[in-house]
Amino acid sequence: MLGHRGCRLAITAPEIYEMQARAIFEAAAAVTKESGAKLRPEIMIPLIATEKEFDLLKAMVDRIGAEVAEETGVKLDYLVGTMIELPRAALRAAEIAEGAEFFSFGTNDLTQTCFGLSRDDAGSFLNAYLKQGLIDHDPFVSIDRDGVGELMRIAIERGRRTRRGLKLGICGEHGGDPASVRFCQELGLDYVSCSPYRVPIARLAAAQAALAEEPVSSTA
Repeated sequence: MLGHRGCRLAITAPEIYEMQARAIFEAAAAVTKESGAKLRPEIMIPLIATEKEFDLLKAMVDRIGAEVAEETGVKLDYLVGTMIELPRAALRAAEIAEGAEFFSFGTNDLTQTCFGLSRDDAGSFLNAYLKQGLIDHDPFVSIDRDGVGELMRIAIERGRRTRRGLKLGICGEHGGDPASVRFCQELGLDYVSCSPYRVPIARLAAAQAALAEEPVSSTA
């Protein structure tokens, strides 16, 4: 993933993201030369709000990829996708999918932007919300199916309407929550990603969900 905080900083300080993209491509070219392995890096642009933001940054990635391919003599095969972390991005997924080759739901930030809460500050009052029955569970621990989940459903349906076979997953601590993994299975996601120490839990939850449906893979 290109440095988090995404398109806004990338547009105002593009050299940082150009450097990151170049590092990815140069590493892929070096491994291909040394081992002959066929690599397919996936470059993910975070915090996209509009199709134009994504298109601008994808053009930068493609330019850097072409430069590295010419410099190294290695033909580079790669994908450029985006994190869906903002409600607007979920709603405009059909447009974004015209350029994006995969989506990864950044469920931590999508939860923050959906609820209008800071994850860092919410701990001071979420217990009171839980005690009064205002919420059923901590949405930063387990995906809120009715709000965040609905945005995910919309993005999946609209994204795959534009790009059939669009690769979909989630990136965030929700990927290690069994209930969230089961929900991802129901949505038809291809994978979940979480912290390394939570991978065993995610694998077990994915295996259990796969008893009735197709399996979801888990990655660190």
